[in-house]
Amino acid sequence: MRELTFNKKIYYIVVWIIVAIMISGLLVDNPRFGRFEFGYIAHCILVVILSVCLLIYQRKSTGLLRLIIIIVSSVFFYTLFIFYPETFSTFIFLCFIPALSILYFDSKLFYFSLLFNFVSTASIFGFIIFFEKGHIYPHIEQDLIGNFANFIASQIIIYFIFYVTNAHIKRLQLYYEQIQQTERLKTTGQLAAAVAHEIRNPLTVVGGFLQLFEQDKRFSEDQKRHCTLMIDELKTAEQVISQFLTMAKPEKEKVTETVDVKVVLQSVTDLLYSYGLIHDKSIELKVNGDCMISANTIEFKQLLINLIKNAIEASEIGDIVQVTAESEKDFVVIKVIDHGRGMSKEEVATLGTPFYSLKSKGTGLGMMICFSIVEKYKGTIDFQSSMGQGTTVMVRFPSI
Repeated sequence: MRELTFNKKIYYIVVWIIVAIMISGLLVDNPRFGRFEFGYIAHCILVVILSVCLLIYQRKSTGLLRLIIIIVSSVFFYTLFIFYPETFSTFIFLCFIPALSILYFDSKLFYFSLLFNFVSTASIFGFIIFFEKGHIYPHIEQDLIGNFANFIASQIIIYFIFYVTNAHIKRLQLYYEQIQQTERLKTTGQLAAAVAHEIRNPLTVVGGFLQLFEQDKRFSEDQKRHCTLMIDELKTAEQVISQFLTMAKPEKEKVTETVDVKVVLQSVTDLLYSYGLIHDKSIELKVNGDCMISANTIEFKQLLINLIKNAIEASEIGDIVQVTAESEKDFVVIKVIDHGRGMSKEEVATLGTPFYSLKSKGTGLGMMICFSIVEKYKGTIDFQSSMGQGTTVMVRFPSI
């Protein structure tokens, strides 16, 4: 909270300094001060609009407001260049307009700013060449080719800075996501090691007594049905604990073997075929070429069963769940595609979190185990989904 407040203070200090500089440009040694010409009035209006946008941005940091700030800033600098031709430094401002959009870490905004700036500056140079002939802008016309070359060079430099910065930010985001996932696994593993066995022992005792009551002839049929229901619920709890213990297995237990992805996929889809029919859904399998990976067959099957079962449950009645596998360079890519309700970006970002599930009776541990298995064998798992458009789960493993 203190850091957030500190950042806001820095932001407002910088913005007020910028506003003070813009106002001083209006009042201090301005050759058009007091004339109230069109250029000076436009200059005043743009200073007010840009100042207001910068001051309210911290409270309403929307994409539309960022776009407005970039457009108003661009028009502001072009106004300075057009109406103050005697000041050569205004041309330098034009060269670095796209650099403003880098501050917002928005790729679309940067490319829009870069294209807008190039078209606008090229139009100004065309006007100077064919109409103005250097009467108003002699410092541009004296070395027209050199100035345009400098402008192009500045745009290339800004693009390079953006490219490097954007790539670095993406790596940091990936690193942050990996840290989050590692912390999730670590937290669940510690929790499993601490409580799973302690919970399992009393459940076993209770389950044993309920089985005795279920077979006791002194109990009525209704009472026995109640015992059966309680036993089923205990089995559900036992399954959750088993999933916890799966997450808590140490890394040294990993035993790998050469796995034929096509054979395993065929086995899993055959296994889930009847499950799909019960829900009036079908599975379509397509494997291209030889797909071989190094993994534990049982864990790999567990991963595929979880993913395909989720796809079946997410699909609408009559839908087809598509499962594909193919080799791409040094990887085997497996895709599980459904056409169900889909997920929002927020829901996708939360997948793998303990006890977070989109199912009414889900625990979220199944998906967390999927993340764990994929990470264990140096693979990656990605979700491409949008509301109403279904979901594509793409798993990549190094091929052998």
